[in-house]
Amino acid sequence: MRAGIPFTVLVLFVWAGEAWGQKVRATRWKIAILAGQSNMEGQGVVDLDHPEHYNDGRGTLAQLLEEPNKRARFAHLRNDDGSWVVRDDVWVRFRTPSELKKGPLTIGFTGYGGRHHMGPELQMGHVLGDHFAEPVLLIKTAWGGKSLYKDFRPPSCEGPTGPKYTQMMAEIEEALASLETDFPGHGKGYDLIGFVWLQGWNDMVDAQARAEYADNLGHLIRDLRKDLKKPQLPVVVGELGNGGPDAGAPMLEFRKAQREGATRDEFRGSVRFVETTDFARPAEDSPNTGHGHHWFGNAESYFLLGDALGRALLELLEKR
Repeated sequence: MRAGIPFTVLVLFVWAGEAWGQKVRATRWKIAILAGQSNMEGQGVVDLDHPEHYNDGRGTLAQLLEEPNKRARFAHLRNDDGSWVVRDDVWVRFRTPSELKKGPLTIGFTGYGGRHHMGPELQMGHVLGDHFAEPVLLIKTAWGGKSLYKDFRPPSCEGPTGPKYTQMMAEIEEALASLETDFPGHGKGYDLIGFVWLQGWNDMVDAQARAEYADNLGHLIRDLRKDLKKPQLPVVVGELGNGGPDAGAPMLEFRKAQREGATRDEFRGSVRFVETTDFARPAEDSPNTGHGHHWFGNAESYFLLGDALGRALLELLEKR
């Protein structure tokens, strides 16, 4: 027994610690599903700075943290010793084509190997984790180059169901059934709090897909809720804001279709459309100057996407 501390106090300390651990293990998780194509996979560059391939690191997360007028907003992502923050109350599960990524929230939960990229999940996880007293799990399911018109085509649309819709639902079901296996001892039961959809480039470049997108998005929301047995599941739809407000006619037409599909009267109060054009940054200030379809890999763009999508989900939940 440590000198100066009564035995009864030590007993209380031990009991309190055990009770706290039991409470954490008995807490129901808050689970959000993040789905879409390559921008949901995560293309934001964290720290790569090759002068030819990454524009000397302009627009990376590491570079943003060195800018005096911006570093404060991103400071919560990095520890004082320079390492990236790893949260102990927010978790991510993402099955990529090559591996199952699962663990506490930090950088690297993208389709790339290593820890050099980020997606919307990073800041979204911080927004949700700061809000909830309960543990949060983000289930990511996303593939690059896939359309809602064909690949994610929902079952209630005419024609065959898209293979990525089927795979998306299978991955969600797998994740929900594997909580104790993937994260042993963390939580008991769960509340499914929302679905976040960030997708659209492959539909935007196809005239027929653009014409059908509003209807197809409505089918996606209804079918997803039906299959998950959550008829009022909150849904957040992120605008395809690549290129900013001064985009070409196909992009403007597509954004209009996105908004129309997400803001129909039947979805009032349970679906939120999030404008994102203000998050675009110039190619010359970004690491991937030729990747306009990926927000030029700009880390600030992906940070702002995650922040806005997470806050929109919380607003829907508060209204409920």
